[in-house]
Parts: sequence; C-alpha cells; structure tokens
Amino acid sequence: MKTAILGGGLTGVTLARLLAAEGQSVVVLEKEDQIGGLCRSVTAEGFTFDRGGSHIIFSRDQQVLGLMHEILSQNRSVRHRSTRIFYKGKYLKYPFENGLADLPKEDLYYCISEFIKTLIASEKGEIPPPVTFKDWILATFGQGIADCYMIPYNEKIWKYPADQMSCHWVDGRIPRPPVEDIVKSAIGIETEGYTHQAVFSYPTTGGIEALVTAMAEPVRDCIRTGYEVRSIRRDDDGWEISDGETVIRADRLIATIPLQALLPCLQAVPPEVQEACDRLQYNSVCCVNIGVKGAVPDHSWAYIPDPAVGRFNRISFPSNYSSEVAPPGCSSVLAEITYRDGDEVAGMSDQQMIEHVVGSLDRMGVIRADQVVFTGVEREQFAYVIYDLGYTTHIATIKEFCSGAGIELVGRFAEFEYLNMDGCIRHVLDLLEKHP
Repeated sequence: MKTAILGGGLTGVTLARLLAAEGQSVVVLEKEDQIGGLCRSVTAEGFTFDRGGSHIIFSRDQQVLGLMHEILSQNRSVRHRSTRIFYKGKYLKYPFENGLADLPKEDLYYCISEFIKTLIASEKGEIPPPVTFKDWILATFGQGIADCYMIPYNEKIWKYPADQMSCHWVDGRIPRPPVEDIVKSAIGIETEGYTHQAVFSYPTTGGIEALVTAMAEPVRDCIRTGYEVRSIRRDDDGWEISDGETVIRADRLIATIPLQALLPCLQAVPPEVQEACDRLQYNSVCCVNIGVKGAVPDHSWAYIPDPAVGRFNRISFPSNYSSEVAPPGCSSVLAEITYRDGDEVAGMSDQQMIEHVVGSLDRMGVIRADQVVFTGVEREQFAYVIYDLGYTTHIATIKEFCSGAGIELVGRFAEFEYLNMDGCIRHVLDLLEKHP
C-alpha cells in the first residue's frame, strides 16, 4: 500500500516516519520549498527565529515527550521556565493567579474577593454550567482575575469576543487553579502553576525546525517539496493527486493541510460542506524578530494583556532558550502579533510592524532602540484555530464529508483543533493505532 500525505509540517513528517518504519510506502507532498509548516525556522546574520511563533518542547504525555527527546538526541538544551506577565508596568509571575501578591492592592482585593464570591456561589450551586469561554473564565477565576487579565489577554490573542467563543476546548489546556494556591498567592507564599512547563527543551541549533528535520531524516527521499496539490480525484484504483503538471497515485490519502486548502482540490463538495468550511474562524500571526547587541531580560517569555503597551500578545527570548541562536555578545526577542484578514495589522507593512515593536519594547524597557542590530518579519496565514460558538457544528459537517470520501484528517488545521506540537504527534500515534 502506498500512502500519500498532504503537508510536510511536523504532523505529516511524523506520520511518514512512523509509517515507513512499519515498512509502508509513503510520499509527502509539501507546497513550500522547505518542510516544517508552523515549525519552520529562519536564520539570518547569525540569528535564528521560529517562523510560526515561539515554540518550546514540553508535554504531560511522556510517550510523546520521550519521542521528541529521542529524535533531537544531543541537539537539545534544557531550561527552567522563567515566564512573566507584563501588567501595569511591572512583571508578575505567570500564570496570573500565581502572582497575585505583586498586584496593586486594589487589584489584589478585587481579584481575591471576586474569587471567593465565585467559589461560594459555585458551592451553593448558583453558577450554571458555562456555555461560552467567558462563562468558563468567570466561573473558574471570578470577575476580578477575569477583568484584570484573563479576558483582556484572551481577546487580544484570539481577536474574538470571549462571550462568542465556545468553552468545550478549555479543560486540560487551561488548568483550574487549586483554591489553596490562590490563597497562598494572594498573601505572598510562593506557588507554581503549569508545572508541566516548568522544565522545557529547545534545539541547541537550528531552531524548532531542527525537530522536524531530524524527524524527517529516515524519509527524506519520500518528501516532495514545491508540490502544491491542485486536484484530488478518487477512482476504483485509489487516489490521483496532481499539482497541475505531475500526477501521483496512492492507495491511501491522509491530509494534514488546512481544510481551506484541501476542499478546493476535491470534486463535488456539497454546498453545505463548503459553507461550513467558510465559517471556520482562525487567526494569522506576524512574528517580528529583533536581534540586539547585549543582553535581554532573563525571561523565557512574557504575556502582554494591555493593547496600549503594544499590539503583540507575547514576547519571547530565543537566546535564553539556547546560546547558539544568536551571535556572540548578542541576544534576541520575538514578538507575536495575531491578526485577521481586513484588520489594521493585516494592512501594516513589515517596516511599520518593526517600528511599532521596537518602539514598544523600548518603552517597556525590554531593549533600547539603539541596541538593535537585526530585524525581520515572518507571517503565517494559518496560526490559531478559533473555537466560536458555531465551531462544533461546522467541523462535524466537514469531518463527516471527508470520512465518507475516504480522506483521513490529522493535525492542527486538518482536524481544525488547537493542537500544540505534542498534541499533533499524539494524534498521529492515535490515528495509526486505529488505522495502521
């Protein structure tokens, strides 16, 4: 059996490696000139940055984590997380609920009092099951933490109202803080949240793309780059895939590419399926890469909830992940800005984005503008899946159609799920367990 895998990102390459290890014939079709997808990296003037935003290697899934460590082998640096939230001009501990003692007193009172009120109301059964993401935030953290951080930050990254987003995706991704941790945090006793991220890895050289490159090593000859799929047809003998010039035949078809790229290649897509796809919501990301002479703050990354501080929702410091991703005596900052077609950011030039980011980081005290020795901008169209209230209906319609057509879907934008790297690999493993 020959399997055609559409897309050469982390998901597609992992899938190819594991199928080939079982003795199966595979071909990976990637439209870009290099593999990696959202896990691509770029190196220029001695600086290496990840194109799809800052990536680190961590997981609660020990099987997947072990696989990633094994694949990277010796090309792996280990770091202890040092993450902050930039709030009202100072850095708070991350996550927000673990840094309450450092809030201004009025904000501390607001957060802890509303948390207690919510806890009491919940124990009395006065809070109905949440329907929207905003409902979940309020029911979990209370109005204070919601207003000070959770809602402003999430609406900044998603570019979508929290009361118009579903909450079905939250459990397991945003942990519920233990009550005792909230109390300890409020009175200044050290607590830790998101402990599965407390220690993370990163490739020593090559950026996060090094993980995909290493994963692809045994199947390099099976990968065709620069092959943009334009038509997919099924007949009695299997699948016929074409880029308009070359036809590839396969017995099995697995798609890891965005649904928005897959459906136009298919024949006779029902109107209701196309409409469901058109209604799926997602964000793009613009990454502004800054190289500086000298040091940067000793943080892993920082969240920026206030739009007045800068358009970016997160800044990370790749040179703190590995000493090899910046030239000697230099450091790096990566600012991530989400946007959607038609909004103000989408219409800004790369130079405008650079000037905005450098100016904002200077005002924050992260860098000085006169330190900057390198700038670059990378944009990715498909970055974040948005779970709006119509999501479950729309995705079910599309998946039912693809399943009936015999097309298997796996990966972040093929399944249209907000999967991290470990989630993508886990879904590959699960797919192969169900359908070897």
